[in-house]
Amino acid sequence: MTFNEFILRNEIPIRLGFFFGVFAVMAIWELIAPRRALTVSKVLRWVNNLGLVFFNSLILRLLFPAAAVGVAAFAQSHGWGLLNYYHLHWALSILIAVVAMDFIIYLQHVMVHAVPLLWRFHRVHHADLDYDLTTGARFHTVEIILSMLIKFATIIVLGAPVVAVVIFEVILNALAMFNHANVKLPDALDRVLRWLIVTPDMHRVHHSVEDDETNSNFGFNLTWWDRLFGTYREQPRGGQTGFTIGIHKYRDVKQTNWITGMLMLPFKGKVSEYAINTRRWQSKTDTENKS
Repeated sequence: MTFNEFILRNEIPIRLGFFFGVFAVMAIWELIAPRRALTVSKVLRWVNNLGLVFFNSLILRLLFPAAAVGVAAFAQSHGWGLLNYYHLHWALSILIAVVAMDFIIYLQHVMVHAVPLLWRFHRVHHADLDYDLTTGARFHTVEIILSMLIKFATIIVLGAPVVAVVIFEVILNALAMFNHANVKLPDALDRVLRWLIVTPDMHRVHHSVEDDETNSNFGFNLTWWDRLFGTYREQPRGGQTGFTIGIHKYRDVKQTNWITGMLMLPFKGKVSEYAINTRRWQSKTDTENKS
């Protein structure tokens, strides 16, 4: 059995092992030392947020049985993609693929904030009234499907190795839980880590109700893209414990934290230009009729 065959056969156990391991560590950390006081029942949020995660996982398995790893194996067997055309050292190919896929995730994240129709679906992620590790996995089903299609296209164009795809998926899931966690790192450690990976305090700014704060810190893994493209913001105006999480207009628990409300949220309200297109901060009064 080749290494690729081993990865293909054991992809799900590998990913689930890392997922549940990181989830358990971050959940315990949140319970022992929460960064912010929660405003909504933790049980209610977790049941519905994780319920949406499991529903999305089922839909993806039904629509895309081969998943991203299967697409990578198919592209490799047919010699598709840049990394299959240019025969680089395997370690360099993996590094290039992981970094490139992370850059695409950053661009995708900016896109779903900039395009009003896509923002309607992405706001399910932002409408959570609190912020913890389950927030990092709650996305509308339509956005999850779109994200998977973009991932497939990226893998095919890159010719990403199977191992690189598994590594990227593990890192993406682990860091999404880490940087959405309701925890605090020591300030010195946070400052150092921010030069490489997104920390909880850095990404938490992105979930502010204020337009200029939510339209910053788009990265999930590497911080380079936010720094390079001018979307990096160090701290929220109100401080880490003094600003409001969510979206101004959507504050009803049944709409924001029940799975039925989350699935219907994109179809509520009128389509309007979102704040990223103007890039100006507005007060709560001015923004109540937006988003």
